[in-house]
Amino acid sequence: MPIRIPDALPATAALESENIFVMTEHRAMHQDIRPLRVLLLNLMPTKITTETQILRKLSNTPIQVEIELLQTASHDSKNTAAEHLEAFYTTFDEVRDQHFDGLIITGAPVERLEFEDVDYWPELCEIMEWSKTHVHSTLHICWGAQAGIYYHYGVPKYELPAKMFGVFPHEVVKRTSPLVRGFDDVFCAPHSRFTEVRAADIEAHPDLEIIAVSDEAGVYVAKSTDSQNFFVFGHPEYDRDTLKAEYDRDIAKGMDMAVPAHYYPDDDPAREPVSNWFSHAQLLYTNWLNYYVYQTTPYDITRAGDREGE
Repeated sequence: MPIRIPDALPATAALESENIFVMTEHRAMHQDIRPLRVLLLNLMPTKITTETQILRKLSNTPIQVEIELLQTASHDSKNTAAEHLEAFYTTFDEVRDQHFDGLIITGAPVERLEFEDVDYWPELCEIMEWSKTHVHSTLHICWGAQAGIYYHYGVPKYELPAKMFGVFPHEVVKRTSPLVRGFDDVFCAPHSRFTEVRAADIEAHPDLEIIAVSDEAGVYVAKSTDSQNFFVFGHPEYDRDTLKAEYDRDIAKGMDMAVPAHYYPDDDPAREPVSNWFSHAQLLYTNWLNYYVYQTTPYDITRAGDREGE
């Protein structure tokens, strides 16, 4: 949350120059506050695990958030009990006439397929098109980020020679972005994907900007210049043992998998993996929710997504 101090206090200018959010007295007195409505489109097969990971990040903030869980109607989930989906998830037809402050689109283990070959691609395109007029800001994760940046801006993905798998160091390239307020100069984040989006393609698009990159893993965070779309190409929401579970699963299947990079001490899978990305991951979700949703979304929820009215 922002710090509220007198407008004329000398510290105000100094803090603002350090990319710290200082709210003016006038703005604080005239704020209208209501719970945020956030829609979570969960494309992961292990839906309970993913929803728990993301909700943990969204809950660690003083902002009140109302979550609606969304699944695709055009794909039958085989890894989550039908009773769970029926009890807690909705479909796009049930929300298409509603407006939301935020939308989160998760990753999915389909990155080796062409986008158009994914069975729910037409439905996902319909949701992403709808988000232009019914959602204030959308956060795309991993394959969801590749799908979103391709649909909205035509940026392609490329298959990698080997899976990008592990926890990699990153640096912020746009330090003035509120999205990375509080980040260290170097921070770590997990990746688990067979494809990538290249920095040169993003830099060539006038409506996009890169926020953070890794020498090893490539682009980590990019966004649209109007802040309506954010693209995170890793998995900041992952738990300590998520990469371990993926590695153990693939090894049990007889797959020739490299040990996740920079994850186990001495690269020894018999040892407990190290978690060194939790604090930055929490900041990423909190900053997006605060600066790009809570601070800028219209009080009238029916105007969410109305860029002309801003």
